[in-house]
Amino acid sequence: MRIALIADTFPPLRTSGAVQLRDLSREFARQGHRLTVMLPAADLDRPWAVEEFDGVTVLRLRAPPTKEISYVWRTWNEFIMPFAMLRNLRRSPLAGQRWDGVVWYAPSIFHGPMVSALKRESGCKGYLIIRDIFPEWAVDMGLMGRGLPYRFFDAIARYQYSIADVIGVQTPGNLAYFNRWRRRSGRVLEVLQNWLDKPSNVPCSIRVSETPLAGRKLFVYAGNMGVAQSVGIVLDLAQRMASRTDVGFLLVGRGSEAGRHREKAQALGLTNVVFFDEIHPDEIPDLYAQCRIGIVSLDLRHRSHNIPGKFLTYMQSGLPALVRLNPGNDLAELIRSERVGEECQSDQLDELVAKAERLLVQVETDAELPGRCRRLFDRQFSAKQAVSQIAEALFGS
Repeated sequence: MRIALIADTFPPLRTSGAVQLRDLSREFARQGHRLTVMLPAADLDRPWAVEEFDGVTVLRLRAPPTKEISYVWRTWNEFIMPFAMLRNLRRSPLAGQRWDGVVWYAPSIFHGPMVSALKRESGCKGYLIIRDIFPEWAVDMGLMGRGLPYRFFDAIARYQYSIADVIGVQTPGNLAYFNRWRRRSGRVLEVLQNWLDKPSNVPCSIRVSETPLAGRKLFVYAGNMGVAQSVGIVLDLAQRMASRTDVGFLLVGRGSEAGRHREKAQALGLTNVVFFDEIHPDEIPDLYAQCRIGIVSLDLRHRSHNIPGKFLTYMQSGLPALVRLNPGNDLAELIRSERVGEECQSDQLDELVAKAERLLVQVETDAELPGRCRRLFDRQFSAKQAVSQIAEALFGS
């Protein structure tokens, strides 16, 4: 089938969303679909650019910048982004193309007008992949009230929901949010688990043996270090475990809070913590091969359910996870039922320390632990399963 996939992130970006969409695109091609990924591009000097990527057509469409600018300008530019993309699509070689299905990825919440136009012109179904529920999570985090800005973003989000035939959410816990939406006949709401492709075998530029953590059992955190991740608790954990010279903490990534976390570690004199800048996603498997436990940290104020991409990478690599997360998150039950780590749903540092210590014992005594992690990944989080599920929803009987 000929499918359009609309998103705002893709390689060469290294975000978790870009990696997910790369892997999803490759699997669409492997399953015989003709996929075109449509992306906004602020740096183009012409209306459009076409390239080929692992059997997938990538169409970059000139649009205003939405990264590293003020919130006001970002909001305005995201609002006009789909209209700019649609205008430049009309100028491209794919202007008259008809699609058998349209898939789009949120975030961003602003793709609705473009999706609506493509669906209408092609008479096809649309599948919305939702990885976070914005602006609800921003309210939970205290970043936004329920005033005029919230109502604006909520209206944009609900418009994009209204044009979807199928919505795929991350976990069962997110289904309830869309109960009202799915009352209309013909709409389908389902759980579409996060996914990853097969791991690469690219050597990692980080060699732990060449750092002060050489020879230690390593906790690793690799990914964004922003407000929503609460990575500061990892440094508190490291401080409490500083007397254990056999344990270390490796933090790899970037984000709005990364500089502050480095300064905090230095101020605390933490010799058991080492930071590295973001690395290429293909280096991640070899990085994890040098570590023993993966860390996930989510702000406790979240009310929505989330299975972060980094949890998938840990499972794929056979790393058990130490996970601090918001109370009631579906991920907690998954960890307990599959016995693939320890979860902490409170802000009590003593509890987090106790669970870290327990997991350190388990990695030394439970030889089946890495295998359970890998089997969980293979069963629930493969790109092959995600593409098959999307295709069935769009084209099945």
